[in-house]
Amino acid sequence: MENSRILVVDDNKANRMLLCGLLKQYTVMEADSGKSALEKLGAAKPDLILLDVMMPDMDGYTVLSVIKNNKETQLIPVVLITALHGTSEKIKSLEIGADDFITKPFNPLELQARVKSLLRIKALQDELESFQNVVFSLAQALEARDDYSVNHSKRTSEFAYQLALRVIDDPGHAELIKTAGLLHDIGKIGIRDEILFKPGKLTPEEFETIKSHPVTGEKICASIQTLAPILPLIRHHHESYNGLGYPDGLRGEEIPLGGRILAIADTYDALTSDRPYRKALPVEEALHILRRHAGEQWDPALIACFCGMIEAKGAS
Repeated sequence: MENSRILVVDDNKANRMLLCGLLKQYTVMEADSGKSALEKLGAAKPDLILLDVMMPDMDGYTVLSVIKNNKETQLIPVVLITALHGTSEKIKSLEIGADDFITKPFNPLELQARVKSLLRIKALQDELESFQNVVFSLAQALEARDDYSVNHSKRTSEFAYQLALRVIDDPGHAELIKTAGLLHDIGKIGIRDEILFKPGKLTPEEFETIKSHPVTGEKICASIQTLAPILPLIRHHHESYNGLGYPDGLRGEEIPLGGRILAIADTYDALTSDRPYRKALPVEEALHILRRHAGEQWDPALIACFCGMIEAKGAS
């Protein structure tokens, strides 16, 4: 953590000098205004921001709001420092997204301890993000193994996301389904090419190997805490509405909604894409297959919504 970068934002030079002296074991950057702070964030992202509240032109609350509403900077911990002691100021800071709140005059040892704690949390978040990036890279590497699979997960993810937006009120839930779409086949990474890309019919033993990929994918992603909400979706995207799917033979609404959505998106993209054993089917034929097996393999209500969505796009 000694290599951590901290941005100190305060219009008072003496205050900046004090904070820089207390944090000399880190790499400290300075900004004398909210505008300057935002400019520095665009050039180099710090691991922590110490932000004064009472500044001219752009106060700390405004700067904090900009930081926390920007996807590029919203995960950077921000500590607000102020001479205001009221409870309302603390509540306002936390509601905007502050990670901590320190009032002046502050105890130097307490400030150093809080900074160290937040930097430790940030380091763990960065490590988790690094692991997550590795998993996404593995998923991309899997699809690069043959021409037929390129961008399958990306398309499945987008189809699933668009369907989710139509049937789920919570945008955050839809985003989780989108992420699960990108990783739904990650478990195939360990399946031999001669099985995974076999142009002919699979033997029963080979099919059992293929059927293992949802559970394997769940295990791969289980090591990353931030992916915990999508584990059931990865595990159950090959369940069938009539209970004859795998790996657990779940039936109907026993299957997580995201899993039911992914199953439709996954199949539709497979049907409308070239495969080693056949050419891509026309959209109309693919939708006919989905409708014919609604209530058996797929959720009939979701199939109706999905087919309507695809047909509406085709007509537009």
